[in-house]
Amino acid sequence: TVIVGEIANFAAYAFAPAILVTPLGALSIIIRHDIPSSAVLAHIILRERLHIFGVLGCALCVVGSITIVLHAPQEREIESVIEVWNLATEPAFLFYAALVITAVFVLIFHFVPDYGQTHIMVYIGICSLVGSLSVMSVKAIGIALKLTLSGMNQLIYPQTWAFTMVVITCVLTQMNYLNKALDTFNTAVVSPIYYVMFTSLTILASVIMFKDWDRQSPTQIVTEMCGFVTILSGTFLLHKTKDMADAGSAALPVRIPKHSEEDGYEGEGIPLKRQDGMRSASH
Repeated sequence: TVIVGEIANFAAYAFAPAILVTPLGALSIIIRHDIPSSAVLAHIILRERLHIFGVLGCALCVVGSITIVLHAPQEREIESVIEVWNLATEPAFLFYAALVITAVFVLIFHFVPDYGQTHIMVYIGICSLVGSLSVMSVKAIGIALKLTLSGMNQLIYPQTWAFTMVVITCVLTQMNYLNKALDTFNTAVVSPIYYVMFTSLTILASVIMFKDWDRQSPTQIVTEMCGFVTILSGTFLLHKTKDMADAGSAALPVRIPKHSEEDGYEGEGIPLKRQDGMRSASH
């Protein structure tokens, strides 16, 4: 099911702008919520407790996603992978790509050795920066495959294979440093920060490369940003809810012995007030 989901996510970039597809990834949080648990399915199947703020977080993700869908720009008509290559080699996007690559190399060679194990933003920053370039390349490959299946072979162009090499390099880099982040830091902290940075940088890259906002009014742009902020709010609420549920579960075994001992003798389950009273009597 994970493989099928990733294939569907890959195909979505061929038919819709990245500014629409990437934020909708928040809907997977409602189904998975956090590895290995989930928000809705775990509540139904595993009988896990879903806090009221978790329900509110799910609702915010849905409302924000609907807002973005209703106001997202139309997909740009592209007739060849050469056209995507021309967009990727324009000065604005080349400048963005150069900044990203420079920042990634600085983080890897200067900050990772000294701060990788103590500062969460180092690993996540690398994953998010590289991820914004990988999504643009994935979209180019998706468009190339769509055109190829429709009868216009794009596999004969070297640009298609150049985008493929970029995707392979970026994905391997993302997997490496995302795994390091998950091994080093709490998943409940890594997931929302990574989602926010990755989505924000991907939207920025898409706006620069495909000029999504050039075809929209200021009202639509502001509404999309409000929908994105709504999704972010729901995401953080969901992860905070998981922490609250874990804290409640951890506290449960402490309460049980206190109610199980009612014989009045001093022991582990006697309330603190009763223990204090017995100490006073003994003195």
